Amino acid sequence: MENVIIKATPRTVIGKQVRALRRAGQLPGVLYGRHIEPAPISMNVREASRILSRLTSSSLVTIDLEGQEFPSLVRESQRNPIKRNLVHVDFQVVSLTEKLRTHVGIEVTGISPAVKDFNAVLVTSLDELEVECFPQHLPERIVVDISRLANVGDGIHVRDIILSENVKVLSDPEEMVVVVTASRVEEVEEVAAEAIPGQEMAEPEVIEKGKKEEEVPE
Repeated sequence: MENVIIKATPRTVIGKQVRALRRAGQLPGVLYGRHIEPAPISMNVREASRILSRLTSSSLVTIDLEGQEFPSLVRESQRNPIKRNLVHVDFQVVSLTEKLRTHVGIEVTGISPAVKDFNAVLVTSLDELEVECFPQHLPERIVVDISRLANVGDGIHVRDIILSENVKVLSDPEEMVVVVTASRVEEVEEVAAEAIPGQEMAEPEVIEKGKKEEEVPE
């Protein structure tokens, strides 16, 4: 795994004064964890944004705080609602000698023959798995290949996903990750085809609303 490092400095500016820090090209953040006191930090906004743009919530990143290194996970990223640029980042410091439980995102790849050839629909039931492992063994993402889903009804369960022996999956093994289902149009056609031959389908009952005109006697 690539050793990703972000350089940071201690931050004393807090509250509304942080705006001036951002205008100066700095990105505010905070380090926290089980074994350290929360520590406000600041980073070069361009460098940090470039690095963070390619990381996931399960990517291990080292925060270099004036020569002291803290292996961390990105736990929250706040963005400007209009410009969408980063305005604050929370890092959770982790121990490389202690296992952790966290969720890793699922990335679906490949093309399902059932979807391509039979106009089926791919339904995704899970977008992440809960795992347990040491931080250095944490996968950035879990790739699920759907190219073997050849027929309608084929699916991939949690138990079908093979990860490194260093990673233990905690999610229910019987849970469905993705499944191929028939399209709605095909379902309607199948129902119509199963109707009794020669028997016309009943017309829907029309319920008239409102008061009818009284008949005028002849």
